[in-house]
Amino acid sequence: MDSKELVTVAAKACDEKRAQDIVVLDMADVSLVADYFLICEGSNERQVQAIAREVKDQAEESGIEVKRMEGFDKARWILVDLNGVVCHIFHKDERQYYNLERLWGDASTVSVEGIQR
Repeated sequence: MDSKELVTVAAKACDEKRAQDIVVLDMADVSLVADYFLICEGSNERQVQAIAREVKDQAEESGIEVKRMEGFDKARWILVDLNGVVCHIFHKDERQYYNLERLWGDASTVSVEGIQR
């Protein structure tokens, strides 16, 4: 599975758990860290954890190894590293503070079919 397919799986997993404001950034020309950043938010800690858990479960069901998951216990900003795709799942209060979309403003936004924004 390539990174484009993987980010689609992750975005749909976020959407299934009603993540809000799902944004996918194409990082290929901007950073060596990942091909894509997926950024979304949940309204409370339980929802943020549920979104992260669904991303992990869907990736594993697709045969993708989750390299690392950080921040799960506090659930203010959970990072799920899927190798070529890094998912940033924020609590709504934290997302505005860190504003990754502005920080990585040189990256283009990618649309993913079938998800609610």
